[in-house]
Amino acid sequence: MTRRWSRRFAGALPLLLLLTACTGEWLPAKGTESRETEAFPRKSITLIVPYAAGGGTDLTARALAKAAEKHLPQPIAVVNRTGGGGSIGLMEGAGTKADGYTVTYLVAELTTLPHLGLLPVTYEDFKPIAQTNLDPSAITVRAEAPWTTAAEFLDFAKAHPGKVKMGNAGTGSIWHLAAATLEKGTGVKFSHIPFEGAGPAVSALTSGFVDAVPVSPAEVKTQVEQGTLRTLAVNAEQRSEALPGVPTLKEATGLSVQFTGTWRGLAVPKDTPDEVTAVLAEAFTKAAGEEGFRAFMKENGLGLMIRDGEGFRGQMKASHDAFARLIPELGLSRK
Repeated sequence: MTRRWSRRFAGALPLLLLLTACTGEWLPAKGTESRETEAFPRKSITLIVPYAAGGGTDLTARALAKAAEKHLPQPIAVVNRTGGGGSIGLMEGAGTKADGYTVTYLVAELTTLPHLGLLPVTYEDFKPIAQTNLDPSAITVRAEAPWTTAAEFLDFAKAHPGKVKMGNAGTGSIWHLAAATLEKGTGVKFSHIPFEGAGPAVSALTSGFVDAVPVSPAEVKTQVEQGTLRTLAVNAEQRSEALPGVPTLKEATGLSVQFTGTWRGLAVPKDTPDEVTAVLAEAFTKAAGEEGFRAFMKENGLGLMIRDGEGFRGQMKASHDAFARLIPELGLSRK
């Protein structure tokens, strides 16, 4: 019996070889790639955070990763790639293998650093998965400051050009650009004082070294609630959930000054297969809707903004285009 089957197989072998030559592939291998995609992920996923551990971006990424693990069969390892104001981590994320196993937590500086000549990649080097956060700029002063409304603050700044010292998170940072946008939209002139991050700028405001900061409500929420700082207005279409009693700039002054604010979201290298991206998008979108993650965002005063990949791409393009115009006008471009 064995010999008979051997002879039959030997007789059929030329036909199998002919079929293989005609199709250009070994029949057993057909569909292997799709099966691998269906099995994604088969190992742990790395989430790159372009800032140091313990900061707002890092804490948000870790909370999101923890929630996403419920919707994936593999763990997510968060790694911090710091340096260059976020450029080191962003470059690594854009240049990694496009297989879905390395995700980058993108930040708004992805759309500012290229125009400053500090980052050789742009949002177009990524395939967006989902946006998870959007926070507006806000005008915050000390509680004992002479201005109790945004209108009073801006009137004083207009009457005294360059006298109001506006702290920011560094020259060319998102909050420096927020203050510059406010200048352009209202006709005022600030004296811009840079610091190494929003935290030091807020500390400088509390100690009286500067007169105001344009950072997000989340970054001053604690001090405002403690009564040491006062937020006069938020530059957004709607009030911030972090400080619901604070009016929008338009409510406070009648002025509408467009600024994209700061945002965070997830992306993979641009050549990542759509099937893999879809798996990640489903998991992270579900994670962003988890009660635990929502509670984390609310507790920390961070704005929850969930957009799909195309919506996130639109957000990044709007930011990129706006800063392409604004940064050269400010004389900050090094390109």
